[in-house]
Amino acid sequence: MPEFAVDLHNHSRFFHGFVGRPTPYDPVGLRLHALVARRRGLDALTVTNHDYAYVGDADLPILPGIEVSTTRGHVLVVGPDPPRRTTPGELTPAEAVDRAHERGCAAIVAHPFRNGSVRESDADFDAVELNGKNPEHDARTLQFADRRGLPVVGGSDAHYPFEVGRAYTTVEADSLGPRDVADAIRAGDVSSVSNLGRLHRLLDRGYSVVHGGRRWLRSRAE
Repeated sequence: MPEFAVDLHNHSRFFHGFVGRPTPYDPVGLRLHALVARRRGLDALTVTNHDYAYVGDADLPILPGIEVSTTRGHVLVVGPDPPRRTTPGELTPAEAVDRAHERGCAAIVAHPFRNGSVRESDADFDAVELNGKNPEHDARTLQFADRRGLPVVGGSDAHYPFEVGRAYTTVEADSLGPRDVADAIRAGDVSSVSNLGRLHRLLDRGYSVVHGGRRWLRSRAE
């Protein structure tokens, strides 16, 4: 069976503003991400913007997806027909997963040890993500996936083109069709790959500081 390298977690813009709707930058960001992905030997990208699905044209297969902001954290939905829009904080993890399955998609626990408690949900997830921004969480993520009996996929969580491909997924599927990829994830015919060079390891320290600062600000606000 063919094997494809797919980055399952990408954003086509730098920041999360304009919640739930595309911006004029989306097509530019997508083309830049696709250019870097091709140079790094990837076969496809999934665009998983926060709470809206965006698929545009690029010089690389682009798979539909969305990153759903549930009541307990983020869930990646990947496949042929992800929800076009979701309201942040409206769906529970279980509701997000059910909606994904109704649409022939796979539901993935995104960055399970960052910004949320979605990992504590008993929702019927299909996979767990090894996130390219948080290699310090890799060991715990693998342990969590083992406890839940779930396959592990990789995604870069890229907002900027140079971040693309620092983590990705090897997918065994008949094709790069969205349904075939979703079925492969749900069947466990996937494996995660981390591709972190010295630059990305240095950047990871910055991500940890930024996300740690956000948690501190939220705790102060509460």
